[in-house]
Amino acid sequence: MLDADILFDACSDETRRRILLLLLTQEELCVCDLLAVLELPQPKVSRHLGVLRDAGLLAARKHGTWVHYRLNPDMPLWAVQILRSMADGASRTDLYVNDQARLKKACCVTLQCA
Repeated sequence: MLDADILFDACSDETRRRILLLLLTQEELCVCDLLAVLELPQPKVSRHLGVLRDAGLLAARKHGTWVHYRLNPDMPLWAVQILRSMADGASRTDLYVNDQARLKKACCVTLQCA
């Protein structure tokens, strides 16, 4: 069960915050999209996805060779509200604005591996 300590521990890392905010704006993202947007090595992204998954913040499904992630639909409303508030504050920072711009160009968003 998700509690505040788990949520705040998961959000303590910038890469994990970026992943959560990207998924907050999209129904689902493929790992290849996240790699393209975050511009980080695959092992680092996978490690952060694992932390978020273990915390109960993400749900995943495998489609062919790719894994697609989304926010856990069973996440409590209070946690979703915290993420939305975080997104409101981050929406004006260059890092998150650039993430959203790169997301528009990412591979799966254009259905290449969906």
